[in-house]
Amino acid sequence: MLKNYIKAARLRTLPLSVSGIITGAFLANFLTSGEKNYAIFFLAILTTIGFQVLSNFANDYGDGIKGTDDNREGEVRMVSSGAITPKQMKRAMVVTAVLSLFVALLLIFVSFGKENFGYSVLFFVLGIASIVAAIKYTVGNSAYGYSGFGDVFVFIFFGVVATVGTYFLYTKQLNYEIFLPAISVGLLSTAVLNLNNMRDRINDAKVGKNTLVVKIGSQKAKTYHYFLIVGALVSAVIYTFLNYKSPLQFLFLIAFIPLILNMITVGKNIIHSELDSELKKVALSTFLFAILFGLGQVM
Repeated sequence: MLKNYIKAARLRTLPLSVSGIITGAFLANFLTSGEKNYAIFFLAILTTIGFQVLSNFANDYGDGIKGTDDNREGEVRMVSSGAITPKQMKRAMVVTAVLSLFVALLLIFVSFGKENFGYSVLFFVLGIASIVAAIKYTVGNSAYGYSGFGDVFVFIFFGVVATVGTYFLYTKQLNYEIFLPAISVGLLSTAVLNLNNMRDRINDAKVGKNTLVVKIGSQKAKTYHYFLIVGALVSAVIYTFLNYKSPLQFLFLIAFIPLILNMITVGKNIIHSELDSELKKVALSTFLFAILFGLGQVM
């Protein structure tokens, strides 16, 4: 049974989920001359992983009980296959949500203590919003993943909230230029979702899951995919020029080599199921981008 829950947690999505945390920590100089508070970093990582696992459980549950996953491409889902019952998955979601919120509260206390009550309340609200957003993606009659708004959720929470939020946990201040690399992480994370939705477009259309790809069609989805990756590149380059110190700051360009190859593959793609292997490529490239971008800023 544990093996089934591990499959439902979709471990391959976790590196992508922490990319914003890594980027924000580097920008706050956590790993160099900044505040060496390892508790903030690791609690932020654990909180994000908790929210990601919750989202994956909820996605498995929501799509499973609606029959969306009955004929899907890619990995077998646990609820639709009967490996985990809807009741068991619902219980796993509750446990994951409670544990994630507990870790989030520890993170808030470690970062803000008793002195910054207003900030604590703000981040607590963000934590609750993250839990609600993770669940409502596919669960319920008004699931926004079925109405084409999943891309907005991924961009905001994986990119802006994760990156800028982590930066703020350390610095207690906002630097508006930080939104540029946050946008890069958000766009690349959205590109992963877009690939997923391109792969599942035919089945999603049949079962009434109106993702953005279903709404705009395959050809426009390809153009949208190019925009996401090129937009991420442009945003990172602008930030680097605004804060230029050394050529090493362009180290992150290495991560865009596989992303450019991905764009070529997407452009030539006809059989949607063949995009499944591209998901890992873009997700790991985003993780690599976060590390190389961060290293380039602090070297």
